[in-house]
Amino acid sequence: MSTPPVAPFDADDADDTDADDAADDAGAGLSAAALAVRARLHVTDRPLDAYGMPDLNPYLKLHRDYGPPVVTAAEAVARRSDWSAAFGRSAPLHLEVGPGNGFFLSGMARMHPEWNWLGVEIRFKRVILCAKKIRALGVENARVARYDAFLLDDLIAPGTLDGLYVHHPDPWSRERDEKHRLIGPHFLSWAAAALRPGARFRVKTDHLPHVERLLAVLDALPGAPFRVLGRSDDIVRDGTPWPLADDVETNYQRKFRQRGLPVYAVWMERVPGM
Repeated sequence: MSTPPVAPFDADDADDTDADDAADDAGAGLSAAALAVRARLHVTDRPLDAYGMPDLNPYLKLHRDYGPPVVTAAEAVARRSDWSAAFGRSAPLHLEVGPGNGFFLSGMARMHPEWNWLGVEIRFKRVILCAKKIRALGVENARVARYDAFLLDDLIAPGTLDGLYVHHPDPWSRERDEKHRLIGPHFLSWAAAALRPGARFRVKTDHLPHVERLLAVLDALPGAPFRVLGRSDDIVRDGTPWPLADDVETNYQRKFRQRGLPVYAVWMERVPGM
């Protein structure tokens, strides 16, 4: 699979449009393999002194010293074929990509103690926020790893995932940023390989073009590996495509509900036998 360019990841963990643009220019013309190598450099557990002014971000060191439920990048890669040791048990593995502040991840772990729940988040601070939510709820079946969503094949072996959840991915609305959009052929091809036959895949987003892009890419995937089970164009007005009782409101979802703005949702199933 190809890997989109990733902006340099500095210790301050800041969102910097100019830096992203510069990274895009620097990445122009690189091969997919070279881009993948560069991306992995940003999630490798480097020595603290390899970061520029690491003391500016207290979460950088904290995420390494925190312990469970935090999983470092090196440990996450080592768990690729079998995550049971990270949880201290064997159970179906459910993954949330980009759990943010951890409301959904911790809440669903409490709702479904029979499953193992893993969140993958790129920001040091958000990893710690998720970990604090998990500890506050006292759930033992949730973990959060710092890694890149475009490199999930490093963490999840094919056919080992029992559920997948993507909530409010960054819109990257400018056309030049198309390669940064998570919802696309790269991610959906990975999801088709990672999910077990019959596993379910949920997406929530406040950005309608994500839904349109998702459905278009699904139609174009070789072998039609996903079946759409349902769709909602406003989950407050129309409800969720999946059972409402089997859901937790995300932080972004709450913000959009309070503003009276729609959140869209799509529910899919990995087609058995494909």
